[in-house]
Amino acid sequence: MAVPGVRACIGLGANLGHPEQAVRAALLALGALPDSRLLAASRLYRTAAWGRVDQPDYINAAALLDTQLAPEALLGHLLDIERGAGRVRDGVRWGPRLLDLDLLLYGDRSVDVPGLRVPHPHLHERAFALVPLAEIAADASFPGHGSVGEALRRIDAAGVEAVGDA
Repeated sequence: MAVPGVRACIGLGANLGHPEQAVRAALLALGALPDSRLLAASRLYRTAAWGRVDQPDYINAAALLDTQLAPEALLGHLLDIERGAGRVRDGVRWGPRLLDLDLLLYGDRSVDVPGLRVPHPHLHERAFALVPLAEIAADASFPGHGSVGEALRRIDAAGVEAVGDA
């Protein structure tokens, strides 16, 4: 079932292979999604790994979509883009990856179904996701945290370094 005109926020990250190229290609793929339009993309940011720190730095970005896709359908497309980039989900949490796409926010909705929780459950503590997202959607509603900009002001964003345009 399609949902009309929802603004969805997507987090992008990669730290294996050619991370900058992977993130840029994923942004192009997001712009080609059915029933969706890419409204904005952040700059690229370099950040240290989160969770498991024994891996290369990440390149992160955020995208803002206007979509008619339901959250589960949008997630399916994100997983397809990851697979197209060579990502194999091996069950290792917070490990290195060729491409990671996360559905961070879906309008002001909260979603909790098997395989999908929105807002993303760790978004409020991840500067690597909030900094690029605030660049393009600081006023976006973040259920339980006010807005994206308000959530960012509550955490330490040191170490999130802009490296170039997407």
